[in-house]
Amino acid sequence: MPDINIESLMRENIRKLTPYRSARDDFDKGLLLDANENSLGSPIRNSLDLHRYPAPTQDALRKKIAVWRQVDFENIFLGVGSDEPIDLLMRIFCEPGKDSIIITPPTYGMYKVAAHINNIGIKEVLLTESFHLRPQEILKVTDDKTKILFLCSPNNPTANSLKLTDMVKLVASFPGIVVVDEAYIDFAKQESMAPLVQQYPNLVVLQTFSKSFGLAGIRLGIAISSPEIIRVMLRVKAPYNINKLTADTAMKAFENMPLVKFNIEKIIEEREYVAEQLRQANSVEKVFPTDANFLLFKIRNARQIYEKLAENGIIVRYRGNEPHCDDCLRVTIGMPDENVRFLKTIKSLIT
Repeated sequence: MPDINIESLMRENIRKLTPYRSARDDFDKGLLLDANENSLGSPIRNSLDLHRYPAPTQDALRKKIAVWRQVDFENIFLGVGSDEPIDLLMRIFCEPGKDSIIITPPTYGMYKVAAHINNIGIKEVLLTESFHLRPQEILKVTDDKTKILFLCSPNNPTANSLKLTDMVKLVASFPGIVVVDEAYIDFAKQESMAPLVQQYPNLVVLQTFSKSFGLAGIRLGIAISSPEIIRVMLRVKAPYNINKLTADTAMKAFENMPLVKFNIEKIIEEREYVAEQLRQANSVEKVFPTDANFLLFKIRNARQIYEKLAENGIIVRYRGNEPHCDDCLRVTIGMPDENVRFLKTIKSLIT
């Protein structure tokens, strides 16, 4: 592994940053007349004291997540979805107009969007036709201005897990920050890389409450990394980025872990059923391996099928414009009756 000095990778202005210190960083109990809150309270009566600002770092929730993911409290950052940590990491490590990131298409589109917003260069190293990494090619295009490598595993839109050996090799060899986006990890056979952050200081693992927890509406994401990186992310983030309603909902979700696990198992069961039915369908040329809560499949006349499905009120994603994804559609695993309706409709369109 290269001798990486995390601080030296940061932008100079970030290293020198004096973060905003909020009122709740100093005191969260007592006669609170320090933050210009509405002391008469919220029109919505509940036990959360919504007229008061939330905890700036949500330590109770971070501790709960740390136990769940078998890491330390200091390894956890909470963001507004995964999008916030993606943006923060670029702002921390990439100098606009000078530095670049690497992505591996076909992959999650937000990495490219965030890079464009932050005026950061983008290097693309395509996955293989079987949707796996090319580590040597990635390292070949890396230079001293290449600050972050984004890997998505299980990958969106291809649904497969990237090879763990390839990802570990890159974490150990890449001279910058390696971000592994594990939004769909709870549907996968492959284990999370989260515990490896205690071994590799340049590794950042992203996770989310949107998929396996079924809480996309609360917009809560997780970054798991070395304490050094987490401390800087906490300095750069907005003072009160996670609101009380989001944090309270997430804490309550941990009281229902048997249901979370049941739902994951049911989605995997339905995933296998839908995949098998698609394999037997006319015009479906391939159903790709999946470790996620969706399927990517190749079907003749994919664009027309996509449009016909929409006309029938069934919305999937056309992915034929992505590398190696010609004539491919992506379908999310729905409720059992929704899956039956989808399969019945698509079979009627291709017979």
